[in-house]
Amino acid sequence: MADNGHPSVRGHLREWLKAIGLALGILVLLHLFVLRWVTVRHTSMYATLLPGDLVGVERWRVWTGFERGDIVVFRDPVQDDRSLSARQLLVKRLVGLPGDTVQLKAGALFVNGKEIAPAQGESHRHLVRLRGTADPEALRQQLQLPLAFFPPGRSTLELPLSKVQADSLRERKDIVSVEPMSPSTGAPGHMFPYSPNFRWNNDRFGPLTVPAKGDTLRIDVANFPLYDRLISRYEDHSPTHDGSRIVLDGEPLERYVVEQDYVFVLGDARDHSADSRYWGFVPMDHLVGRAGFVLLGQDEDGGLRSGRWFVGLGRQGD
Repeated sequence: MADNGHPSVRGHLREWLKAIGLALGILVLLHLFVLRWVTVRHTSMYATLLPGDLVGVERWRVWTGFERGDIVVFRDPVQDDRSLSARQLLVKRLVGLPGDTVQLKAGALFVNGKEIAPAQGESHRHLVRLRGTADPEALRQQLQLPLAFFPPGRSTLELPLSKVQADSLRERKDIVSVEPMSPSTGAPGHMFPYSPNFRWNNDRFGPLTVPAKGDTLRIDVANFPLYDRLISRYEDHSPTHDGSRIVLDGEPLERYVVEQDYVFVLGDARDHSADSRYWGFVPMDHLVGRAGFVLLGQDEDGGLRSGRWFVGLGRQGD
């Protein structure tokens, strides 16, 4: 009698294993091609995204394409000592598509000569002076900023604020003033492409054209810093600087045909973001997907933030 039960048990076990395998396979496929989750770690996208936000990333955008103004998730282009899949994920706003010309003038973004309206959550550095009656912790909780922005005992704070936030704080009786801080002047070598030929800074940058696959770049000693990383790191060639010329494979390099598309990204927290102003173009094959929505948000203590459930993330200009 006991032997008669074994085939049934083995049959049920096989069915369970098949079901588990199928479920795992579906989860892997969903992760690879449909949706994955990323937790925001930094303030570079404040106030659009907050540290602790759990973001749903639309993977299918890699195949259907991205649009200017999308919030994108991508592999860190600077960590090129690691394999692509081993690099950390970053979240920024895509402001320049392949072929676009990007420029910052006094902090205002221009693409192809047209000024782009700021995203609703775009923030800039402000100097906030508190009265003695102010409660810095209550202010921090209201703004949902990390503790690092609120040193103990300080009555003057440097905070990233959106226009709406700055206007709201100016109405408070416990705050003396809220003033935008002056743009940084920058110095040669401070920003991409780290060359004295390009005196760019956070608020005055470009114009710079984002390379597209098939573009022919005119190369000379003066502009080579713009494309050195693209050619040597992202497209795996070995150009050298030979006195008054650039050499590739033993021949003078005067024109270079781009092998893939690139994009230009910025953080919404313009003064608290390392982005394309610091490391230049992002290869299209580094993009993982589009940030579509915030599922939930956690504060620094691990508690859930109110109002951060199923928050949709539109593109800039929507």
